[in-house]
Amino acid sequence: MIVLAAVAVLLPFAAAFIGMIFGHTISHLLTPLARRLRRPTPGTSAGRARGLARRLPANGPALVAVLPIAASTVLTAVIAVAQWQDPKVRTGTLTLVRTGGVPFGVGLDVDGLSAVVALMVCCVALAVQIYSVAYMRDDPRYSSYAAFISLFTAAMLLVVLSGDLLVLYVGWEVMGVCSYFLIGHYWHDRATSRAAVKAFLVTRLGDVGFLFGIFVLGMGAHSFNVRTVLAHVPQMSQTTLLAGTLLLLCGVAGKSAQFPLHTWLPDAMAGPTPVSALIHAATMVAAGIYVVARLYPAFLYAPRSLALLGLISAISMVGAALAALAQEDLKRVLAYSTISQLAYMAGGLAVGTRDGALFHLLAHGAFKALLFLGAGCVIVAVGSNMLGAMGGLRIAMPVTFWSMTVGFAALAGLPPASGFFSKDAILSQAWHTAQRQGPGTAVAGHPAEGIPAWTGWLVLAAGLLTAAITAAYATRTWLVAFFGERRSPGDAREAPGLMRWPVAALAIPALVLGFLGLGSDHLRPELGMAIVSLLFVLAGGGGVFLVWNRDPALDPVRLLGRTRPLLMDGFLVDAVYDALIVRPVLALARLVLRADARVVDAAVEGTGRGARGLGGLLRRTENGNPQTYVSGVLAGVVIIVLAVVVLT
Repeated sequence: MIVLAAVAVLLPFAAAFIGMIFGHTISHLLTPLARRLRRPTPGTSAGRARGLARRLPANGPALVAVLPIAASTVLTAVIAVAQWQDPKVRTGTLTLVRTGGVPFGVGLDVDGLSAVVALMVCCVALAVQIYSVAYMRDDPRYSSYAAFISLFTAAMLLVVLSGDLLVLYVGWEVMGVCSYFLIGHYWHDRATSRAAVKAFLVTRLGDVGFLFGIFVLGMGAHSFNVRTVLAHVPQMSQTTLLAGTLLLLCGVAGKSAQFPLHTWLPDAMAGPTPVSALIHAATMVAAGIYVVARLYPAFLYAPRSLALLGLISAISMVGAALAALAQEDLKRVLAYSTISQLAYMAGGLAVGTRDGALFHLLAHGAFKALLFLGAGCVIVAVGSNMLGAMGGLRIAMPVTFWSMTVGFAALAGLPPASGFFSKDAILSQAWHTAQRQGPGTAVAGHPAEGIPAWTGWLVLAAGLLTAAITAAYATRTWLVAFFGERRSPGDAREAPGLMRWPVAALAIPALVLGFLGLGSDHLRPELGMAIVSLLFVLAGGGGVFLVWNRDPALDPVRLLGRTRPLLMDGFLVDAVYDALIVRPVLALARLVLRADARVVDAAVEGTGRGARGLGGLLRRTENGNPQTYVSGVLAGVVIIVLAVVVLT
């Protein structure tokens, strides 16, 4: 099992290495061959082979990008099935690195949690790679793009399957580097470059605290092995646990785009749409939630950290949902939606339901990948990200329309889509925590008894309000894009098959994944909360529909009035950061530059000028005239003689 897990991690890493080093060579060798095979030759076996080849892309590096991810998907599926049939922890260590202090091991750890998340990562990554073959078909840098997608996938698998916190941190940081290059893929666009730099810097800010959190827990347990750290949690002091978990939350807020480190995610939409799908659905933003779930016993023993996580999640889910409601850019709607849905997961962890949070993580991975890839199909068809350029697309793009309908239903939490079941699990546990009617989800025998009741009330109120707002912006986006007047070009049609069919395939788990929770007592919907949450969903979505139905040519969010610019700008958080951080830092930088020019440079240049002037004076004595030299020697002798006479 560990060997299969190791191969599943190494295959996309090998694909990334081959794509980066030999991508252009492969392209030059395979692309002409593929194009020759695509020429029709009917009536023979060779003709049938050519007919099959015509269904493949005339793009050599595409095979290097897709096949290893497909193999990893099969391997992780085998691991997940084996883990389901025989649930137990399987560990393996390749080597133990001696550091002179606390050692760390290079190894993997497979259990039910890591197996199912690894499968989700590979499924979404495979859909993205297949989709990208057509989406990035004419991009001259497709080979490096696909290589970074593969490296991104390998890094997330390392985070999921790592048995050691330091090795996990390696995958965590590699994802950050890959996100920088992928978001900035269109490097010639200044906005894209700025978005990539912003994502890199903001997430690195949180990662500083994350690394120190790993150090605190590792030193407290005298080991960085995940299982050993969790085994030593009951023996650690409250100070150690509180400090370690709070520092970890810094990295979680950065990677999972939670307040106040959330501002990078909407700007990251400047990158290619498949990259957005991968970042939002299966990698990077999911990593923070996964790490908290993986180390959940440590957080249960530090309930004040969970209370803080609950506060952060409440702010993030409501604020991001309101911002999504006002956006005009389709991808930014989905970006703010991701922040809000990640906050749902964080809220679930905060109120004591790890299973519910992970259930929503899996459901969100399916329907958010579907929505982003579907958005890419729509954007290609109409040539714009703006909702104002869309409309009436349901007839021209039936596959995309029905697939995204499933995605929006799951996002809004409408039954029987998966989002209805996963959100209900979180809201139900928030109610139990608020009422203290249940012990919460037990993890390794540690019940969630120490979580404050106010955390449950806060998450419950924010969750219900967010459910209504989410239904409102999901309904608004669905109606404006696919119904009403046709504002898109008359030749708008379905995207190519390699883009269209991954979207349709993702609609299946987005629709049926929620039924898997019926077999668990912690995930099965509770009738009372299901009715309440559904009423909020119907109120939000129904209200938007009534407003839109009065005049389908107008955007329903016009009723926001003067508050819309504030919501579109994300409550001016970037402006606040600009005033409090960016401008003071720039002013300090200018001050340092002036000091450098007037003090440091002046001192260096003055020393040079002084040395040059002194050299000029001495140079006058070295003029090559022997008479001057002899006169100098005689003058020196006279001075020495006079000095001897006077002094003696």
